Amino acid sequence: MVTAAAATVVVVAIALLVVAGRPGSATDPLGVAVAQVSTGQQGLKLAQERQKVILQDAATQAFTVTSAPKISTAPPPASSTGPTGGGATLVPSGPPPNPATAQGIAYRMLPSFGFSTDQYGCLNNIWSRESGWRYNAENASGAYGIPQALPGSKMATAGSDWQTNPATQIKWGLGYIKGRYGSPCQAWAAWQAQGWY
Repeated sequence: MVTAAAATVVVVAIALLVVAGRPGSATDPLGVAVAQVSTGQQGLKLAQERQKVILQDAATQAFTVTSAPKISTAPPPASSTGPTGGGATLVPSGPPPNPATAQGIAYRMLPSFGFSTDQYGCLNNIWSRESGWRYNAENASGAYGIPQALPGSKMATAGSDWQTNPATQIKWGLGYIKGRYGSPCQAWAAWQAQGWY
């Protein structure tokens, strides 16, 4: 970059000399020297550097940003507090989670199971502890996925991609909670009482 900048300065200086002093005339010794340099090996090198600078400048001007980067958050770190072996730090509930995350998928899916979004905090409490919202969370007993289904293959009733698709696991998990406990908050109450759901 320094070489390119120096080349630009030299090229500009040469251009000014050409316009102002007519390099190469016998009355202008500097003009003679510049004319000799510009026709020799150094002149060729300077011309190449100048062309690089012009191309870099054109590329910079043509560069545009088409969209903002997408930022995703990592699931909370796992700990071994629950009897299912999943366990993770509690993710505080608050505004709706990012729609691109498993938590966002669950938040948007709650009404399709007849739950209000007010139930999200309870669901978040359970699945943060069980799996940290990781679709591939697994423990020694064979419980698998975000809801920690035991065995994990139970989730195949929600879709054949149950091992890798958070939406399929969440669909199964919400169905399980509805059928067994009635709501995420009732499931959370059971989890608090017995350490599992």
